[in-house]
Amino acid sequence: MQSAFEIKREICEIGRRIYQNGFVAANDGNISVKVGPNEFYCTPTGVSKGFMTPDMILRVDAQGNKLDSNPNNPSSEFKMHLKVYAERDDVRAVVHAHPPTATAFAVAHVPLDKYTMAEAALFLGSIPTCAYGTPSTDEIPDSLMPYIQDHDAFLLANHGALTVGNTLMKAFFNMETLEFYAKISLLARQLGGEKELSCEELEKLMELRKKFNVPGRHPGCSKCHNLGTENCRCKQNITPLADSKVAEPGETDFKDVNIEHPISSKTEANSAYIDAVTARILAELYK
Repeated sequence: MQSAFEIKREICEIGRRIYQNGFVAANDGNISVKVGPNEFYCTPTGVSKGFMTPDMILRVDAQGNKLDSNPNNPSSEFKMHLKVYAERDDVRAVVHAHPPTATAFAVAHVPLDKYTMAEAALFLGSIPTCAYGTPSTDEIPDSLMPYIQDHDAFLLANHGALTVGNTLMKAFFNMETLEFYAKISLLARQLGGEKELSCEELEKLMELRKKFNVPGRHPGCSKCHNLGTENCRCKQNITPLADSKVAEPGETDFKDVNIEHPISSKTEANSAYIDAVTARILAELYK
């Protein structure tokens, strides 16, 4: 179990990564972690995510009220995070950012709904574009509702992106995967268009999700000719974490994964486990 300081430090590290990756500019973006039914840590408003220190991170309740004396105030978009936590018991962390390529798709109202990359199809599935909402209002949280139960990544129309995870590192990796998928999709369209994976190939990917117990939710294949029937393997082979144990910060749901090198921190442990499972899955894909 991570201490309060370790959680705050990890939030600062993820803030530094999204800033250095160009996923946010100036004071954009926000990050949160759920530690209890009525206890959360979140980033402050008006602060660059690349220059945060642990003392800036706030501890708040489910109404956004501060639980400690802290001169900072929570992000005005924290209500978007609270909506996710209220609807998804499996989610322990939320990352909101404006990764340029993915946000360009959101601004153009072009969905990322083609299953073209095995890795993106496996870990995220299709990415919905949520209706536009005025920042800092309930309009954006409400726009998530049609998609929140089946997706872990969302485009926010004319705004940015939101990703969730059972750990903070997983939520961050989902944001990285989303942006990388958007970049590849854009380049492929410039080269004449993507070639989608077949339903049979997607069924194999869903088998791998089940085999490796990949955490999170997945929409399945909306174009599968078996969708909605007992023969649909896309949905049958998905195991939402809502039906299983939720990982504590620093833990993993992945089984039978060997890490050869010692881990110096829980943040590195999360990263190493996810990297190891990704390598195992890719090895299965390209046998």
